[in-house]
Amino acid sequence: MLVRLNKFISDAGICSRREADRKIENGNVRVNGRVARVGDLVSDTDRILVNGNPVEMRSERVYLAYNKPVGITSTTDRTDPDNILKALAYHGGRVFPVGRLDKDSEGLILFTDDGDIVNKILRASNKHDKEYIVSVDKPVTPGFIHQMEEGVSILGVMTRRCAVEKINTFTFRVILNQGLNRQIRRMCEALGCQVTRLQRIRVMNINLDGIPTGTWRFLTDSEKDSLLQAVKGSRKEASARPARKRITSGASGVGSGSHGEKTAGGADGADSPKSATGKPRHSRNRSGAKNAESKRDKKKGAKKTTGGRRSGTTRSTAKPGRSTNRNVSKTAKKSTSKPKRSGSRTKK
Repeated sequence: MLVRLNKFISDAGICSRREADRKIENGNVRVNGRVARVGDLVSDTDRILVNGNPVEMRSERVYLAYNKPVGITSTTDRTDPDNILKALAYHGGRVFPVGRLDKDSEGLILFTDDGDIVNKILRASNKHDKEYIVSVDKPVTPGFIHQMEEGVSILGVMTRRCAVEKINTFTFRVILNQGLNRQIRRMCEALGCQVTRLQRIRVMNINLDGIPTGTWRFLTDSEKDSLLQAVKGSRKEASARPARKRITSGASGVGSGSHGEKTAGGADGADSPKSATGKPRHSRNRSGAKNAESKRDKKKGAKKTTGGRRSGTTRSTAKPGRSTNRNVSKTAKKSTSKPKRSGSRTKK
């Protein structure tokens, strides 16, 4: 099966896909003796060299369960002195964490070199369970449990319903299939209490049992089989949302289009349809609006300025070949119909 070269290098545990692309761009990767290019497709039969060293696919994937202590940052950035890879201290090849825990949180994090499984586990739409033990600074009441179960408004959304069980006065158990940023802490804060301890004890079928804090173990064969079977039908990528119809009204009538699409007569008017002359159709409507405004101004009567000229109007010169009798007659009619003021001065 053909795969992209950067994925092949990443799956072999050499580096990340992004770093692999950089190596390819710098000419440090060769495929069957030629300099590789970004986007090349390769298979197991191709001979691939990175910095002169042959790349071989691993015969088996690696799956680890790690008990993260408080104070470790869930980052793979080696410049962070508290990064989780340094704390893990696994030297059997490149692995990366499946998800994260806050620096102040502790408990189970899975590690693997299987890039396909990561998004299948993490994607919220797949609804895979994660279980936590949480301690708070106020007594856990039946009302608190009920509100947590029904959902709490955080980050502008309502959290999904979840299973919550009281353990003692200040501690409860919660099972989530959603992964919003600092979700449990934000939910508790919204209900008026602070989290004093947060420990993840389970991810799907993998439990924290038997793993001391700060140590890790390989998943058993039965755990791997159950995990892979559980994610078999899960999506790696977000499913496309169905287009929502939107109706907009404008000068040319009513236009409909999919959500986010610019339609004729829409509010932005950026993509208005063109007429046969190549000009936007709404240009006639604009000129018509200007004519209507000028007619209304004439009806209302503009204020006179010095020289007897109406404000907002300009003198127009007669075009050659066009009669001006109509304008003259109108002017004469206006002047004769106007009553003379009493006591007006006459020129001598």
